[in-house]
Amino acid sequence: MEKGRKEHWENVFATKHEKEVSWYQQMPETSINFFSNNQIPKDARIIDIGGGDSYLIDSLLKLGYTNLYLLDISENAIQRIKTRLGNKASSVTFIVSDVLDFKPKVKFDVWHDRASFHFLTNEEEIATYQKLVANSITKNGYLFIGAFSENGPLKCSGLNITQYSEAKFNDLFNTDFELNTSFTQDHQTPFNTVQNFIFCSYKKK
Repeated sequence: MEKGRKEHWENVFATKHEKEVSWYQQMPETSINFFSNNQIPKDARIIDIGGGDSYLIDSLLKLGYTNLYLLDISENAIQRIKTRLGNKASSVTFIVSDVLDFKPKVKFDVWHDRASFHFLTNEEEIATYQKLVANSITKNGYLFIGAFSENGPLKCSGLNITQYSEAKFNDLFNTDFELNTSFTQDHQTPFNTVQNFIFCSYKKK
């Protein structure tokens, strides 16, 4: 793990309000649609990678999901969502870790990553993530991944990112997964700028 990466994210979540970050969404509609469109069972084991203090976990709890995990590199981010969830926080397994250091003890039915993966910018990191995903998802389980598209920004939160296309995602995940859906979407930030994302949904072979 890069020490600077953890320090960066601890500082972001210590100093910025939730609406002062570009990825803020009060209602993560795209992600929720994935769960409903694929009729993900309420007891499916679901992990949100790099979810920070996003509202996905809140939404999934409201929908009745019972087996939720949230991984984030920032302890400050995890503390913020725990505080917001209050008593409901006990229904979620929280993991403070760089995803590259993550050693799952269980396999997941859904691996959800919106705007975390694209912060990995060298081949070794990307290969580590690719292997982790392949080994951590159940047969017929889902990978739902979103990143800045080739029409999106080159940076986020002051850090370089890797842009993706459907072809680039497929090059990484085709061996172990079958592509279900792929689409691009504009995300409007709280600062009224627009970021173009690509989302791909895969099913484990």
